Amino acid sequence: MLRTVAGFAFLLLAGVAAHAEPVHIVAFGDSATAGYLVPRDKAYPAQLQRALRAKGHDVVVTNAGISSDTTGGALRRFDEAIAPGTRLAIVEFGTNDLRLRVPAAKMRANLSEIVRTLRARHIAVLLVGLGGLDLSDVARDNKVPYAQWRLPPGKYRARDGAHFNAEGYAIVVARMLPQVEAMVKGVVK
Repeated sequence: MLRTVAGFAFLLLAGVAAHAEPVHIVAFGDSATAGYLVPRDKAYPAQLQRALRAKGHDVVVTNAGISSDTTGGALRRFDEAIAPGTRLAIVEFGTNDLRLRVPAAKMRANLSEIVRTLRARHIAVLLVGLGGLDLSDVARDNKVPYAQWRLPPGKYRARDGAHFNAEGYAIVVARMLPQVEAMVKGVVK
């Protein structure tokens, strides 16, 4: 009998340990993800982690944003940015491609390749379009959720007038929180 109780306790603790692993989320993007011109703890990945934890989710959000990165650069650094154990990726790229005159078709093809590779690794994906860059067609074609980050110019912008400040990121996080929270619940099942 003692052996049975000890075995049950071990199985129970093993089950708890299996669920004790936090959900790993990678914020994969360019300067809007990196948090250009704001402290790292004020960029959206850090704010998103705090917001999800405040709602009781055991998550770790890694900021894999690099300023000036393009979809081509993202493909080259993919394995470095997306660590084993990642369960959810929030993908935000494209504005630098357009700024550098990468053809829109090439940018969209690169994004599709990023999304397909993530999904092949069983990683949930949220695709993000920034400002006027609408990537909903890429999300639809790849059957992944989509979010559009649009904020008016002015008080929600960093000193360069283009990037978000901490307050702007807080608005973006509040808007996408229900969507990300639902995705976190989906990967925990």
